Amino acid sequence: MMQTQDKINIIRARYVASAVKKSQYPEEKLKEIAFIGRSNVGKSSLINSLTRVHNLARVSGQPGKTQTINFFELTARMIETGEDKLFHLVDLPGYGYAKTAQANRKQWAKFIEEYFLGSKQLQFVCQLIDIRHAPMKSDIEMFNWLVKNNVPVLIIATKADKISRGAVNKQIAQIRKTLGVKEIDILPYSSVKNAGRSELLEVINQMLND
Repeated sequence: MMQTQDKINIIRARYVASAVKKSQYPEEKLKEIAFIGRSNVGKSSLINSLTRVHNLARVSGQPGKTQTINFFELTARMIETGEDKLFHLVDLPGYGYAKTAQANRKQWAKFIEEYFLGSKQLQFVCQLIDIRHAPMKSDIEMFNWLVKNNVPVLIIATKADKISRGAVNKQIAQIRKTLGVKEIDILPYSSVKNAGRSELLEVINQMLND
């Protein structure tokens, strides 16, 4: 695959807020991209890879660590013009972790749902699915809920470095089949190798210039 020249560069990334309700969202209204996935899908690693800020999102061996909606302000520099554009990257709690108490899960579901349905700034959601496995029940439920509620979603297949190149296309076909959507774009990503980063930056570039 030919390497495309990135049109934007993430030059700054900083934490701005944690929220469990609307009144705690950042005051500054910027376009938002949200990231969600099962616990331990590699969400924090992907955010750190995308922003190139080590430990921006804390990588934890303990699933279910993110328990609030975390907002980060990112500065994207347009390479051709040198113009800077700000947007929010929104890190959402992982779903589908069995050890999380039922009451906690309900509470999380409530404030995540409130965010998805209530944020006027949200442009699209990156739903992360581990490329090594077929989507699990919780992945399918989340995907169906987003589609039903007209929330634009980009599927990112994480941990692409853990399987052979030949297996990537096979696994992507399996994800499409399990989700029941033939036409959906699925972006394979490796946080270890930053593979897929340029493609994700291009999606962000289009969103910022819309």
